[in-house]
Formats: sequence, C-alpha cells, structure tokens
Amino acid sequence: MINKIIASPAEAVAEIHDGASVMIGGFGEAGSPIELIHALIDQGAKDLTVISNNTGSGHVGLAALIENNQVAKTICSFPRTANSKVFPELYNAGEIELELVPQGTLAERIRAGGAGIPAFFTPTSVNTPLAEGKESRIFNGRAYVLEYGLKADFALVKAETADRYGNLLYHATARNFGPIMCTASDVAIVQAKRIVRPGEIDPETVITPGIFVEKVVQVMNPADESLLVEKQMTYP
Repeated sequence: MINKIIASPAEAVAEIHDGASVMIGGFGEAGSPIELIHALIDQGAKDLTVISNNTGSGHVGLAALIENNQVAKTICSFPRTANSKVFPELYNAGEIELELVPQGTLAERIRAGGAGIPAFFTPTSVNTPLAEGKESRIFNGRAYVLEYGLKADFALVKAETADRYGNLLYHATARNFGPIMCTASDVAIVQAKRIVRPGEIDPETVITPGIFVEKVVQVMNPADESLLVEKQMTYP
C-alpha cells in the first residue's frame, strides 16, 4: 500500500545530507515551508546549495537557515528584500555565494530540469552582466542566451492539501514554485495543512501528482512568516 505520510518534520528531513542541493518553495512568504526549514536547522546539514525565489526575511525560516551557517550558496532572484537582513550581511562579508537568476528564468530553469530539458535559450539578461560568459545565439534577428535546467537532491514544499499517495493542492500563489520544484528534485518533501483520504481530492483538480512526491508530513497550523518577522521572532 502506498503511504507517503511521515510522522514529523524532523523525520521528513532526516536524510538531507551535508553538501546537498535543496529547492525551497515560496514566493516571498507564500508557500514558504517554515516548519520543514526549522526542522532542517535542527537536523544540522551544512554546505547546502539552496535554490529559492529569495533569501528569506527576518531571522526565521530560510533566513534562519542561512544565519545558522548551513548554506554555502544560494541560487535565487531576490537576495535582498525589505526584511532580508541576514543574507546581505553574509554576502558582503564574503561568507556565502550567490548565483543571481531573473525570476522568470529561475522558474523556467526549474521547470526544464523537471521536464528533462538540459538547456534552453532566453532573451532575458542579454547585454547585462548576468549574460557574461554564457553562450549566445541569434534567432530571427534577436539575441538569446543559453541557460541550463536546474535539478536538486531535495525540495521542501508547502501545500494546502495532500493524500497519502502524495497528490497535492496548493493555496493561491503558494503553487507558483512548489509544483515545478517537486518535479525537479530527487526527493520532494511536502508539508500539508490537511491530509485527506484517497479519493477525496478530485483527480481533475490535482496540481502535483503523487508520482513527484516522496514524503508528506501534516502541519495543521503552519507558521505565518510575516507574523514571525513582525514579532521579531528568531530561530532557533
């Protein structure tokens, strides 16, 4: 019997190893799997390469993982936002590596990785520093640069609803990186607010099919990153 439900966030992230590449869902705070990230902090894996839209806020979630010196490199689109304090300080001190990727290109690199597409050409970043050193070609009179698909060892994703097979539904904008990260990772680890019986999710509404998910853990009352930052909370 297929049953991908894991008892706790700690058990779900236990196999993430030093040096692993980890995709972390979220669009800002939307879809940010706070509980899984905090469990990874407790677990202690280091020298991680994190692929995410941004670098977190305040001193919780992804920002806390970075602050705990567990991340060697980030691949992201927005390394500095209104409440991002940790990453800019570490980057300016030369203590963390950054690969900056335009947001649409980041999403497409992840989607391509999950679809088995090794590389693609895009006009984004042409004639900018981000295109330096990259292969370029002209198509129909327009310049394009070559970008490579992205894959990762693990993905940490937040969903709204799951079943024991790993079929997923998301809430609003939480779905914009979660689904493609599940397809582009070797092991997709998902925290879900609700876990329902098989058959309760209409097959026509499934966003991420269970074939792309390895582990599901229920987090009934997930933390709200904005509230944690507003209260100046820290982790650990």
